[in-house]
Amino acid sequence: MSRLLHRADAPPVADRELTAVSADGSRIHVEVHGSDGGTSQAGGSGGAPTVVLAHGWTCSTLFWAAQIRALAADHRVVVYDQRGHGRTPAGAVGTEQLADDLEAVLEAVLAPGEKAVLAGHSMGGMTLMATSGRPAFQDHAAAVLLCSTGSARLVDESLVLPMRPGRLRTRLTHLVLGARAPLGPVTPVSRRILKYATMGPGSAPERVDECARIVHACPRPVRVAWSRVLGELDLDKGVRALDVPAIVIGGTADRLTPIVHAKRLAAELPECLELVELAGVGHMSPVEAPEAVTGKIRELVDTYLNAKEEAA
Repeated sequence: MSRLLHRADAPPVADRELTAVSADGSRIHVEVHGSDGGTSQAGGSGGAPTVVLAHGWTCSTLFWAAQIRALAADHRVVVYDQRGHGRTPAGAVGTEQLADDLEAVLEAVLAPGEKAVLAGHSMGGMTLMATSGRPAFQDHAAAVLLCSTGSARLVDESLVLPMRPGRLRTRLTHLVLGARAPLGPVTPVSRRILKYATMGPGSAPERVDECARIVHACPRPVRVAWSRVLGELDLDKGVRALDVPAIVIGGTADRLTPIVHAKRLAAELPECLELVELAGVGHMSPVEAPEAVTGKIRELVDTYLNAKEEAA
C-alpha cells in the first residue's frame, strides 16, 4: 500500500511515479498509490479497482492526501499534477489542455477498455467536463464524482466579495481572483484570508493550514493564467456529454463555487445519481469533509467497478 513518511500528517509517498505526455508534448507528473499489480477489467489479473483524482486550481496531488490514505489499502489511486501545478511544468492553458492532459493520464495508467472511477475537485471537476466527449474518457470512465465545481458563470456567481450581484461585483471578483500580487509565506493573516474565501467557518485550524501550504506553493504566473481560463469558462456542453453515472458534492458555505453550481450540475447531468449538500463546508470539500468525499468514491467503486466485475 501507499507508504507514509514519519509524521502522521505527512503526505503519502507514491508506490510508483510516471510521466504522461500530453498532446502538445507537456509532461504530466503522475503518481500511483496502493495496489499496482495489474488491471481488474482489461488485463484480467485481478488488480484493485482504480480511482483517478484530479485536483483544482492552485492545488496539487497533495490535496488528495486524505483520500489516498483512506483508499490505497484496497484501491489503485492515481493522482496527477495539473500543468503548472506541483511537479508538472507550466505550459499553454485552457480547457482543451485540461482535457488533453487527463486523456494522457488515463492512457498512461489504464489498459485499453479498463474502467476507473474519476473524481475531480473544482478545476479538476471542470477537467472531467472538458474531457467528457473524448475517446479516452468514454473508454475508461465508469462513473464520476464532481466536488465543489461548476461549468460556467463562475465569477458572476462567486460570493467571495460580500456585495450585491451585478456588473461591479463581477468586475471586482475578476480582479481579486486574477490578482498578480504574490501570496508570500503562510502567515496568520493569510490563513484567515484563505479560510474566509475557500473554507467553511468551522474548518479545523490544521486543515486550514494544510490548504494554505498547498495554495501558497502554486507559482504566481500559473495562478494568474488559470484564473483567466476560469473567468471565461463555459463547459455546459461538456456537462450534457458527461453521460456516465455521477454524484455531485457541494458545500453550503462555498464562496468560490456556491451551491447553486452543484444544483445546476445535478439538474443538467444526463445520469446524476445524487446531489450531496455538505452543511457548513466551503470550497475545499475533500480536505474539509474527507470522510464524506471518500465515502462517495467508495460507493461509486462498489457499484460500478466491483459489482460489475463480480457479475462478469
